[in-house]
Amino acid sequence: MRVRETPEAGTAATRQRPEISDEPLEKRMFIVETAATIWMVLLIAVAAATALFAVPRRPARPGALPPDPQAGERAVAAERAAELSRRRRAEWERAQERVDAAWAAFDAADRDARRVAAAAAFPVFKQRRTRTELADRERNLHRMATAACRQRELSIAQLNEVLAHRGSWNPRRHPVAQEAALRAAVREHRFAAYQAAAEQERLAWQKSERAAATLRSLRAEARPVRVPAGRDVHYEQQWTPARPAKARLAVR
Repeated sequence: MRVRETPEAGTAATRQRPEISDEPLEKRMFIVETAATIWMVLLIAVAAATALFAVPRRPARPGALPPDPQAGERAVAAERAAELSRRRRAEWERAQERVDAAWAAFDAADRDARRVAAAAAFPVFKQRRTRTELADRERNLHRMATAACRQRELSIAQLNEVLAHRGSWNPRRHPVAQEAALRAAVREHRFAAYQAAAEQERLAWQKSERAAATLRSLRAEARPVRVPAGRDVHYEQQWTPARPAKARLAVR
């Protein structure tokens, strides 16, 4: 015998069925997200720590030096060395000017000697000369040599050679030949003056270089030295300008 189900009975059965909830799934998603966040934070922390230890550390900033008891002496010595260096430099520049002037004088004397030598290359007829003509030639030679010596074209030693008729100085020679010999002597004197000026310039340059080197050493020594913080600076024995310019700081 079948029992007919009424609408009320069906509705009651439907109400008695259990409902499915999404609460466990939400909890699992929350746990996964939390774990992922924690892992990300840990990875970032590890990466930051690795980068911090991998970057080289900068050295400590230099600290200030204690007062140097010889600083005043070093400054005075450096100032004196600077003044000496300026004087040596000026002397060297003047020596250079003298070298240039001596070379210009030698060049002019060389051109004159070549010109007169070319003119004296033409042959001269030989014939007997009177005593008056020979005396005139001798006076002409003495006059030209004396004038050249007064103009500093000949040295006193060369003038004595001419007046004493020593060596190749023959007063009987033709005036053109005498002038050619005189111009050659002037050229020789100018070249000797140039060599002397060049030697003086070389010595002046060496003195200037030594003075400049001393100045650089004193300035480097007088310049304050900066050392890393945490280190003590100890000065050595008493400094004197006569000692070689060396670094006299010991860092411990």
